[in-house]
Amino acid sequence: MKAFILAMLTCVALTSACSAMTPVLSPAGNSLVHVDWQDPQQLPPRFRNHCSVERFTGRPYCSDHCGRDYQFSFCSSVSFGCCRLGRGYCDFSGILRCSP
Repeated sequence: MKAFILAMLTCVALTSACSAMTPVLSPAGNSLVHVDWQDPQQLPPRFRNHCSVERFTGRPYCSDHCGRDYQFSFCSSVSFGCCRLGRGYCDFSGILRCSP
């Protein structure tokens, strides 16, 4: 368990200390977007539906028919979908994941 916590803290430290990454290509050849929160401008135009502002942080998001308290997340043209607000992220292989 200590090794897991140490690995997580190292990961957080490395991701927060690095500058912006260059775009990464997914296995399908599309560029990936690594995010935990996407502004409406980061989404393709067809997914910019039902946009609102999160009431606690004031950050804008779009739900694109996902439902209340859900955010639409876009990783690549082959991996996108709905996760709870602020819970969606793109893994290193370009697949959308929803953290618990």
